[in-house]
Amino acid sequence: MSAAPEPRDPPPAHVRRLDPILVDRIAAGEVVERPASAVKELVENAIDAGARSIEVAIEGGGRRLIRVIDDGIGMGAEDLALAVERHATSKLPDGDLTRIGSLGFRGEALPSIGAVSRLTITSRTAEGEGVSLTLDSGAKGPVRPAPATRGTRIEVTELFAATPARLKFLKTDRAETAAVSEILRRLAVAQPQIRFTLRTESGSPTVFPAESEPGPAALLRRLGAVLGPDFPGNAVPVDMAREGFALQGHVGLPTFHRGAASHIHFVVNGRPVRDRLLLGAVRGAYADTMSSDRHPVLALHLTCDPALVDVNVHPAKTELRFREPGLVRALIVSAIHEALRRAGARSSSTGSQAALDALRAGAGMGSAPPMTAGAGRFAAHSGASAASALNPRPASRLFSGPSVAAPAGYRPAPRPAFTEDDPGFAETPQALFSADLAPPGADLRPAEAISEAEARPETHPLGAARAQIHETYIVAQTRDGIVLVDQHAAHERLVYERLKRERAGGGVLAQGLLIPDVVEMAPEEADRLVEAAPDLERLGLTLEAFGPGAVLVRSVPSALAGGSVKGLVLDVLDALAASGVEEGGPAGAGDPDPVSRRLDAILSRMSCHGSIRAGRRLKPEEMNALLREMEATPLSGSCNHGRPTFVTLGLADIERLFGRR
Repeated sequence: MSAAPEPRDPPPAHVRRLDPILVDRIAAGEVVERPASAVKELVENAIDAGARSIEVAIEGGGRRLIRVIDDGIGMGAEDLALAVERHATSKLPDGDLTRIGSLGFRGEALPSIGAVSRLTITSRTAEGEGVSLTLDSGAKGPVRPAPATRGTRIEVTELFAATPARLKFLKTDRAETAAVSEILRRLAVAQPQIRFTLRTESGSPTVFPAESEPGPAALLRRLGAVLGPDFPGNAVPVDMAREGFALQGHVGLPTFHRGAASHIHFVVNGRPVRDRLLLGAVRGAYADTMSSDRHPVLALHLTCDPALVDVNVHPAKTELRFREPGLVRALIVSAIHEALRRAGARSSSTGSQAALDALRAGAGMGSAPPMTAGAGRFAAHSGASAASALNPRPASRLFSGPSVAAPAGYRPAPRPAFTEDDPGFAETPQALFSADLAPPGADLRPAEAISEAEARPETHPLGAARAQIHETYIVAQTRDGIVLVDQHAAHERLVYERLKRERAGGGVLAQGLLIPDVVEMAPEEADRLVEAAPDLERLGLTLEAFGPGAVLVRSVPSALAGGSVKGLVLDVLDALAASGVEEGGPAGAGDPDPVSRRLDAILSRMSCHGSIRAGRRLKPEEMNALLREMEATPLSGSCNHGRPTFVTLGLADIERLFGRR
């Protein structure tokens, strides 16, 4: 038999009021989850105080020490004594919770932090004297005079000493330091006009200088400091307003992405937030340009009347509730779509750098030494390897190797005699090609059959096609480099955008089949297709039931005519299974137009099926036509799955590969 359960203590017979210090410690569990939470509350207080320079120092990941120094307006003795009382604040002058304009407003941060640590506050106003006050595990000390400069200095030591159980749930010092750094970065994005400094035990401090002049350029500089130096060159500006909401900022190109959503920054009325509605809108905006396991890099500032948003819905104030959530989502999706379309045929520069790094690694080149003009000229003509060109040997030994007997009757060709007037090795590398020689290329058409635009690659952003390699990649020459194009990924995007335009214009053009095609499958799969038949017909795919486990296809989209009908139907079936496109399927959370989103998912799968496949040999005019259509099509820098469609290599980078620079 199992042992009888231990008897429980009887419930208390009377309700009693908890001790004030115990109340503060309970409340601290919501406000101060970890050291980063305390830093967030203290820095937000400094911002509300009008600070233009905020310095944060931590030790032990914030356990041993958190120090926040600002140059704000400061506090006098009376305000300081009241500031550490619960629900005492200067940020709600009229008591209206529907129009909160400050970051803090509850008056809980200081007493909650002081209840679980030793908190010392030193402050001085511009006209007053310095004062100081200490809270030790909730016990309030007297206000004392203290030397201080204008502003406030707060030190938190022995965090969670009064609640040792909380220490067991903290992570390593490194992880807690990273969390503090992330908080500072998000606040730095929200407040570019403020200088932020973070000092840790790891070494040199992290500094985000203040941007003196407001505007998109200043914000982009701050974003470059926070999100990395690659971001400004791979971002496009966003500026759109609608019905009381204004959205500004910068969003990364679809090919500039990360493996986590931590590089998505949203700021609402100056407050950094992590709201599910906003994150869902971003995911929807990038849905057909990025793989589902990748995340964009962006920073957007949303400004509106404080009455249109409720910030008092989360203990950490990181989530919001909008009065018109559908309007906000539509604004974000439309603004990002417009910005990406305005960017045209652009691909991230990181792809080009990755290609160059791969080429250097494949060639065994770390940092190539500079190559003299003579070495380059000699190696180019002799067929010597890159290593020979980078480490030139005397001409007499350039072809040295095992001695081989010369064939009978062999006579070496006479060597030309060099004179003093001969430029020899002093000749510049590019002068090697004669002006009367045609440029190298894959176009075998006669010169009179090539248009002037094709012959002059500098007239087009993506240049003119020069070759097709491995029947998969197009090599194009531009004014200052070359472009490598993945023909399948590029054509997939072009077909997809064409199908979307046709659907938006009233319906995808259909091509009737002379002989309807029967496609067999599992009975439940056939039922799924038949249920979705009305929507599929709007996409140019007309089908009907043809007995159990089969459908009869009568028409396909004209853009995909000539391909495998069975393959197309099976691709559509996969899209239906993946996104629940059949009528009445589940919609995405907060999606104002789930049907449109699902139809686009089908079109994306269709375009992948109907695009030019790798391995197909293209004619020169076909390659150039593909390049011209890419230049005219928005979002052509990435395929529907987020892969880049082309990579650009600058001439200077190519010359570095060969040691010319």
